[in-house]
Amino acid sequence: MRNSFVLPSTFGLLLTVSLSAQTAQENQRFTLGLGAGFTTPVGNTGRFLDDGWNIQGGGGVNFSPYFGAMLNLNYNSMGVNSTILGNLGFPGGGVHIFSATLDPIVHLNPHCRLDVYLTGGGGIYRDSQDFTAPGAATVTATNGFFGVFPVGVPVTNVLSSYTVNKAGVDVGAGIALGSKWHGKFFAEARYNRIFMGQFHTDYVPVTFGFRW
Repeated sequence: MRNSFVLPSTFGLLLTVSLSAQTAQENQRFTLGLGAGFTTPVGNTGRFLDDGWNIQGGGGVNFSPYFGAMLNLNYNSMGVNSTILGNLGFPGGGVHIFSATLDPIVHLNPHCRLDVYLTGGGGIYRDSQDFTAPGAATVTATNGFFGVFPVGVPVTNVLSSYTVNKAGVDVGAGIALGSKWHGKFFAEARYNRIFMGQFHTDYVPVTFGFRW
């Protein structure tokens, strides 16, 4: 009789604790995320730039299991394609974009292990463009046997550079998969547009990471 009471009670207690922990995880107030991936220039921008890479970090607040907001810091780097470099007469070049955006996020099924979400917003974009050429520099090296002597090392010389700060917007979607570390692995793609005047800069970073 005693065992028949203890076993159901123990099971009920464990179930209550498990559900409470699950609810606390789903309703976690603050969130942090880190990620990295590849970046593809699109539209008219794709005529000038090659694919590149990105890193992302951010933090935010969950107002409910379904809605939150993230402040995202992103860095994207893409190279100028060889045809454009040949036309301009530069050996190398690239575009490097740092952005800070405020992005609301809507979770479509937050209570499931696999969550699908929509996000989008806008902010400030710092667009830096540079054209480069390989070169060499001489540095002084020391050796116990040979003493002090000059050594030539390869360097990258910046021939021309330009930086501008502009407003921009982004919109995208992603999926997040729950893990045993009280967080979720995520994969997302966001279309970004920087308002540059006559020609906008458009690109899509695809990012993989982990969000607590």
